[in-house]
Amino acid sequence: MLPKNPKQIEEILKPLQLSSETYGAIKQKMDDDMTNGLSTDQHTLADAKMYITYVRAVPNGTEVGNFLALDLGGTNFRVLLIKLDGGEVTMQSTIYMIPEAIMTGTGAQLFDHIANCIDSFIEDKKLDRTVELPLGFTFSFPCKQEGLAKARLVTWTKGFNCSGVVNEDIVRLLHESVAKKQIKVRCIAVINDTVGALMSCAHEDNRCQIGLILGTGTNACYMEKIERVQQWDGDDESPQEVIINTEWGAFGNSKALNFITTEYDTNVDKISINPGKQIYEKMISGMYMGEIARQVVIKLVDAGCLFDGVASEKLRTPMAFLTKYISEIESDEEFDNFVKTRQVLDELDVERYRVADCLVMQEVCSVVSTRAAYLAAAGISVLLDRVEKPEVTIGVDGSLYRYHPKFHDLITEKLSQLSPHKKFKLMLSHDGSGKGAALVAAVAWRIYCSN
Repeated sequence: MLPKNPKQIEEILKPLQLSSETYGAIKQKMDDDMTNGLSTDQHTLADAKMYITYVRAVPNGTEVGNFLALDLGGTNFRVLLIKLDGGEVTMQSTIYMIPEAIMTGTGAQLFDHIANCIDSFIEDKKLDRTVELPLGFTFSFPCKQEGLAKARLVTWTKGFNCSGVVNEDIVRLLHESVAKKQIKVRCIAVINDTVGALMSCAHEDNRCQIGLILGTGTNACYMEKIERVQQWDGDDESPQEVIINTEWGAFGNSKALNFITTEYDTNVDKISINPGKQIYEKMISGMYMGEIARQVVIKLVDAGCLFDGVASEKLRTPMAFLTKYISEIESDEEFDNFVKTRQVLDELDVERYRVADCLVMQEVCSVVSTRAAYLAAAGISVLLDRVEKPEVTIGVDGSLYRYHPKFHDLITEKLSQLSPHKKFKLMLSHDGSGKGAALVAAVAWRIYCSN
C-alpha cells in the first residue's frame, strides 16, 4: 500500500537529506574550527576547544604490572584491578554505591567515601599494602586538564553537587583522602571516556589513533603531533604527540552549521536544557535523535500524510519518542508485518495506522539516523586526515553505535567517500572507562620509567 501524498512527504524530509558536496563543506568547516581550537590566538573563537589530555602514547604491548582504575560518572562508582602482562589483561572489579547524601554533601565526604571503597577493595582482593599501586581515574565530569594527573572540575553534572570541589584539582583531593587512610596508591592519570575508548581498543590494536563516543552525547579524541598544538605547555621529551580531546559536540555553537539547520533542529534546540549549545551533538546523539524524528512525524501528521492526520497526546509530547524506537523501527522487516513498528506505535497510543504508515515511519527514522551517521562521518574524516597514518583504527563506544542496526555501516559508507585514500576500521570498545583508565596509567608508568 502506497503512502498518502508521497510528494509532500518527500518535501518534508528533503531538508534532512544532504548532498555529498554539503558533507564535504561540513568537513572543511570542522577542520578550520579545529585548527582554531589548537591555536593560541584563535582558541577563544573555536567551538571545538581541542583540550590537551597529556596522554602521549598508546599501549605497545610491553606494559606489565598491577594497576588500579577508578570510574566515577554517576551513582555507581567502580574500583578495578587490572593485571597487565604484555598483551594479556585480567580484570577484577567491584561496584560501590554513592549515597545521595554524599552526592550533594561536601567534597571531603565524597573523596573520603572513594578512599573507603579503595580500602575495602584492597582488603577484599588481598593486595599487598606495602607496594604503591599506580592508578588511573576516569572522572566523567567537565574538567580543565592541566597535566596528566591534574584536572580542575569546571562544573558538576548528573545529580552531583559536592561543595568545595569546583575549580579544585580532583587528584589532590583524592590523594588527601587516601593519605588519611594510609593507602599506598598514586593517581598518575585522569581521563575522560573518549580517551578510555581509544586506549582500550589500542591495547588490542595499536593502530587505534581515534576514540569516539556515540551515545547519549557525542565526542571524539585523536592522536595529534605536538608541533601543531600551539597551546602545548608540557615537556619536549618523546613521544612528540599527544591525545587531543576535541569536545566536538559544541561545533556549530558559533553558527557554522546554520546552513544545514532545519526547523526540526531549531525546535529541538529550543526545548533542550542548553539552547544554543552543543549544536553538532544535537544533530547526532542519542539524547535528541528521537526528538528530531518526532518533530518530523508531527509535521507529517499535521499535513495529513500520517495516521489520517491524528496524533495521540503522547506523540505530541516533547521527548516522548525515544531514540531506541528508531533502532527498533529500523530493524523491522516488512515480511514480519512490521511487528516492532506496531509495538512502538502502540506504546505511543497511536490508534489508527496502516501498513503505509509503518512504511513512512521507517523512512522518517532512516532519514534522521542517516543524517546523524553521515555528520559523525564528516567529523571522523577530519580526524583521519589529521592523524596522517596509512592505516587507522577508530575505537568507538556508546549506546547509539552499539544498538542502532545500521549506524556502523552508514558511517563506514560515508567515511569511504569523504576519505577515499584512507584505510580505516571501526572497532567497538570494551570497558573504556575501566580498562582504558588503567591502560593510560600503565603507558604513563612505562614512559616515566624509560625516561
